[in-house]
Amino acid sequence: MATLSATERSNESPRAPREIEVSAPTAWPFLLALGAALLFAGLVTSTSVSCLGALLSLAGSVGWFREVFPREHEEVVTVVPEDIRVTTTRRVVERLSVLPDQVRAWLPVHTYPISAGVKGGLAGSIAMAVLACAYGVLKAGSIWYPINLLAAVFYRESSRLGPAQLYSFHADAFAIAFVLHGVVSIFVGLLYGAMLPMFPRRPIVLGGLIAPALWSGLLYTILGLLNPLLASRIDWVWFMASQVAFGIVAGLVVVRQPSFPTRENTSFALRAGIEAPGTMPPRESGENH
Repeated sequence: MATLSATERSNESPRAPREIEVSAPTAWPFLLALGAALLFAGLVTSTSVSCLGALLSLAGSVGWFREVFPREHEEVVTVVPEDIRVTTTRRVVERLSVLPDQVRAWLPVHTYPISAGVKGGLAGSIAMAVLACAYGVLKAGSIWYPINLLAAVFYRESSRLGPAQLYSFHADAFAIAFVLHGVVSIFVGLLYGAMLPMFPRRPIVLGGLIAPALWSGLLYTILGLLNPLLASRIDWVWFMASQVAFGIVAGLVVVRQPSFPTRENTSFALRAGIEAPGTMPPRESGENH
């Protein structure tokens, strides 16, 4: 018996059928489902409903069975060929450059210097202070009101001030609030400088909206323990506005600073300062060692 070779079988690819046979449409399954529903519904209503459901279920079962026996009821459907082309609207992904002696690239590839975080924190602290003082003037009638509330976080004497004393100037409270606000702002700015390179797309959304919302939600839950006086007098609308202002200003200042490649993406010889051929530029003959 002659057989076809593998090449001949691959060349004789069967043509796609122009017509196919599918099951003919029928309403018997719907009638069976309706009968089953009435059969169980009669258990909580009346016997006549169950009897009707039983009759419909029996009729649906017999009718559905006769759709396949003794001969299956089918109909012929014409196959309409369709030219399918797979396309995508996604953006092209830029490949990260990897050094020859690396297995993969470390993320983030570029980061910001520490000075960028310090500058962003100081700029954000100014924006936050402006909104906080505006709240004190417009809502409380005194620019010293938010300053005394902030000092009460760590300064016990500020937490003991009466309602009238919160609206007056106190040098010790002002100094503590000034230092506290500056230190915390610088630390948050450093955090922004470390986080924003990990989110290269829309970093201001993270720094100006997401991070302030998370930070405010955390403070809302624990502020009663940290500063009961501030928790009882804080205006959360103005507080959120000042946090968003800090995040936007600090984020803008950080992302506008020049970035540099992270040390993880350089060879070990360069990170360790070892002179190796091909990894460090050669020195001139007149240079001092």
